[in-house]
Amino acid sequence: MFLALLLAAALSNPAACENLKSLSLSNTTITAAQPVAAGPFTPPAAPGAGGPPSVPLQLPPHCRVSAVARPSPDSNIEFEVWLPENWNGKFEAVGGGGWAGVISYPAMSVALQEGYATASTDTGHKGGNALFAIDHPEKLTDFAYRAIHEMTVQAKAIISAYYSRAPRLSYFNGCSTGGRQGLMEAQRFPEDFDAIVAGAPANYQTHLHAWDLSVSVPVLKDPQSAVKPGTLAILNQLARDACDAKDGIADGIINDPRACKFDPAVMLCREGDTRSQEVGKCLTPPQLEAVKRVYAPAKTRSGEVVFPGKEPGSETGWAGVLGGEQAPAVSTGSFIVAYNDAKWDAKTFDLDRDLKLVDEKVGAPVNAINPDLRAFKARGGKLILYHGWNDTAISPGNTINYYSSVLSKMGGKQDDFIRLFMAPGMQHCGGGPGPNQVNWMAALERWRESGIAPNQVEAVHIANNSVDMTRPLCAYPQQAIYKGTGSTNDAGNFICK
Repeated sequence: MFLALLLAAALSNPAACENLKSLSLSNTTITAAQPVAAGPFTPPAAPGAGGPPSVPLQLPPHCRVSAVARPSPDSNIEFEVWLPENWNGKFEAVGGGGWAGVISYPAMSVALQEGYATASTDTGHKGGNALFAIDHPEKLTDFAYRAIHEMTVQAKAIISAYYSRAPRLSYFNGCSTGGRQGLMEAQRFPEDFDAIVAGAPANYQTHLHAWDLSVSVPVLKDPQSAVKPGTLAILNQLARDACDAKDGIADGIINDPRACKFDPAVMLCREGDTRSQEVGKCLTPPQLEAVKRVYAPAKTRSGEVVFPGKEPGSETGWAGVLGGEQAPAVSTGSFIVAYNDAKWDAKTFDLDRDLKLVDEKVGAPVNAINPDLRAFKARGGKLILYHGWNDTAISPGNTINYYSSVLSKMGGKQDDFIRLFMAPGMQHCGGGPGPNQVNWMAALERWRESGIAPNQVEAVHIANNSVDMTRPLCAYPQQAIYKGTGSTNDAGNFICK
């Protein structure tokens, strides 16, 4: 009772928040601590960002803490911790995307609204490119793993000081780079989190970026092989025509792309073909070869697979690698850092020559591919992986490969601590024609806190602000199979098998 009264007094007293500014933390300075009333919050614009202004977020009352960690002489890791008035007793750290460089305010707002104390970091630099790491190896280390760990350690100390008790459980929730960050935590710092959601993880970052360049650079060198978005839309329709109904339902969603051997040569321009008279309605031979590279894994000259290709159904998102205007900037960043040269020319890319260097200079700290999760599992850790089959930013096969490597390393079936969910029709971290919105944290909580393992989770698709489809996502390798009766838009009419 006394502890409850003490906690209530702290939450209702603005001074309890402001007093955090004097909290002494290792290698960390709290720069601001202020109570925030319920209402809209407009995130600050990202450095160098264009486009529309940030959308205001509706936040409950909380204490907002800003801090800077300097674990090395060249570190400047900014992070924020939000402490809700109505705390659920738990901590949820959230991840970033790309090269990070910003605090993930939208993700923090979701966690805060659900009662979590939450934290996010810019990973030690500003801006969403890799230029920060040139001549700054310590900053690369911060981005790779140190920033998330330092934020987590210090956030827990701040939470404990404010509420007079430590969080009961600590969770991590991230996708893309955030997924990589989650896996890195499970591998390097298994004591940091009790359970982790890692979506579409960019955990093999250097090989992902090498695949991107192996596909996009040939198009830069041969502009005649570039493919426009309109042509990609036609290709996508042909892929769906060939693969959609393989699961017994023609719904515009390819349930299992690997079960369909789609040949893009059906779109090849042929002499006398009326489509040849209409630009973009068929593929020229150079364009066909470019398309085939996207479906295929990148391989070294000796045949070693570097990274898997994209799946049928994802074609509408290929303009970034087949547009012929420039190589993807995020992917070029790894090689800029490897060569320590901001002017490195992507057109000089050679897979065999450059992969070894980028793995050594960037991959060593950044890649999170260690399959040995025994320490994380031993302390009761739970890990949910998910990936959309229509993802074009990161090939879905990469997550399957990592999941399989964990099972192999740790001895067969490990459903007691790790689950993978593949989402038909989902694009990168969400979006797409398939059901793509899932409450992953709810599934993770039930598993970690109640021992209810997620054999399936329900996903929804929203159009015009209303749910128009629900469907189960099944623990891999199972798939959602239609029972044969009832609406195909109702999850209750499917079974995982």
